[in-house]
Amino acid sequence: MIQGEPCKLALEDGTVVTGRSIGHLGETGGELCFNTSMTGYQEIMTDPSYYGQLMMMTYPHIGNYGTMDEDMEATSPMIAGLIVRAFSDRYSNAAARESLDAFMKRHKLVGLTGVDTRTLVRHIRSSGVMNAVVSSVELNDEALIERAKNWPSMNGLELASRVTTESVYDFSESGEKRIAVFDYGVKLNILRMFSQHDCAVRVFPASTSLADVLAWQPDGIFFSNGPGDPRVMLDSIETVRAAIDSGVP
Repeated sequence: MIQGEPCKLALEDGTVVTGRSIGHLGETGGELCFNTSMTGYQEIMTDPSYYGQLMMMTYPHIGNYGTMDEDMEATSPMIAGLIVRAFSDRYSNAAARESLDAFMKRHKLVGLTGVDTRTLVRHIRSSGVMNAVVSSVELNDEALIERAKNWPSMNGLELASRVTTESVYDFSESGEKRIAVFDYGVKLNILRMFSQHDCAVRVFPASTSLADVLAWQPDGIFFSNGPGDPRVMLDSIETVRAAIDSGVP
């Protein structure tokens, strides 16, 4: 097990816990969320739906099987930071490319280990969603709490534009059916599943007009997952309504 530098997690309601740093030494913040999966930590960390959030894993042992290129849901981690109970920088997996610690350091991802994540999950489930800061460079409780309070809220944030593709591309060019994908933060495995089911898949930026998508003559339209507050995506809401009326599934 890794023994990093002292590191703290401070919530905006004044809760502070102390552990050890993992990955990149530094400071990060965001909305505190959690995941109860027993495996798949790399897929969770690279899922664009979690863009800008601090991820707590309730399963205690994280890092045991390292990281693999095929487990990526995006080209790089999307979370702002990782918080775990027990972190392993050693792994047992012949297919792994590197340890999770090396992966986090390579992508400059800040993390914390040695804290009771299940107690923290119970706390935010009863107290409500809140922002937090993780730091191994600033350890003053009051300063960290103030930074957490001042961290931008996810409410009202449009984040799809930060994770969508910049241009149209074909994920798979041939198939029995054509699937057009609006990319609001699509996971790579969704595209793989379409391709494995004999679909030609073309991915469009989130801001693409429905007319441009229909010009490709798709057999189906898929609106992907993504981060942020969907209520502020007014143009996309209208696009979805128009797509429903278009007659294309």
